[in-house]
Amino acid sequence: MKFFAFGILLLVLISCIVYSQLTNRHKAIIKTTFLYKTGLVDSEWNVTDTFGKYAMVSPTFLIDGIYKSMEGPKSSNYVQLSKDSTLLWMTGFNVEALDAKTGEKLSNDFICHTNIDFNDVKYYSNFNLNARIGSQYPRLTSLSNGMENFEFPKGFGVPMRGNDLLFVTTESLNHNIKDITKWIKHEVTISYSSQTEKPLMSRTVFIMLPFDKEDPYKDPLDPGSNSCIPVETKNHTYEDGKGNKLSGHWVIPVGKNTYRSSANGQLQIKDSLRLHAAAIHVHPFATAIRLFDKTANKAVFTSNIKNYTTKIGLESVPQFSSEKGIWLYGNHDYELILDVNNTTNENQDMMGSMFLFFYDAELDAKLNH
Repeated sequence: MKFFAFGILLLVLISCIVYSQLTNRHKAIIKTTFLYKTGLVDSEWNVTDTFGKYAMVSPTFLIDGIYKSMEGPKSSNYVQLSKDSTLLWMTGFNVEALDAKTGEKLSNDFICHTNIDFNDVKYYSNFNLNARIGSQYPRLTSLSNGMENFEFPKGFGVPMRGNDLLFVTTESLNHNIKDITKWIKHEVTISYSSQTEKPLMSRTVFIMLPFDKEDPYKDPLDPGSNSCIPVETKNHTYEDGKGNKLSGHWVIPVGKNTYRSSANGQLQIKDSLRLHAAAIHVHPFATAIRLFDKTANKAVFTSNIKNYTTKIGLESVPQFSSEKGIWLYGNHDYELILDVNNTTNENQDMMGSMFLFFYDAELDAKLNH
């Protein structure tokens, strides 16, 4: 019994040492899994589907300290807007933070991001658009701190069969309150309609910056080289096709900086496309992000971002929405440009993404055939 007790004590000690060395994100995963598996907190999604509004309340998240962007407790859920193959049109998305005990609405400071993914094989097969399968990461859109609500312009929507699956992941956040023990939930809502709209397709563009693959955490020799230090090399790491490594999640130093990345490969414009909407995802200390037409030497549009002045966080991240739309052309050169101003006295992390929605003429022709 003594050896058994000693073994248990040693195992606990080793586990504590290993746990203490984990990143904040991995600690959150372990704590959340433990709470759900032991039944100490609610681990189920609560769904309410009133036609036209699919609302789901997440499991409970424990906020017990600082959780920066991409670090907080999170949960995922599969969604079917209906049980049959009725054609429905998604028109908007919303996320709110709630007190887990009272249901009272809380500050958006507890919302990191909510991702809406789709099964591109099933989705494109249903519309006989098989050539699009695997052409882009199948993320429809993302809501995040500062842009918790996103709606398409009047008359437009994303069509899908009601029994197709969406995969929703929502993650919590806490940049400011160190001493805290709070139980929260997220309520995610998808608005949809059976009324025929003009179809939109999504293209995701995001900033990817080169880093030294041999010594990734070394400061760039030239601060103006548009290279970066990645937050980590396992996630959000890509290759440029020439053996060079790129990061979509990087470190920004104190002060003002501008980052840019070509958007041509992600836009995949063969001839022309008409842009009608854009959802923006950035982290605190971003001040503006623009889709820039280098050929015409002007911005397609700019989202001027407002940060809080008394705390860390994004007060507003304006979306782009236009019934008329803006034309983009295959023979033009486009890039994504992000301005930041790190007003703290330490390095922070950053991402810069856009979820762009274009009128889908090919799908429109198939739906009206």
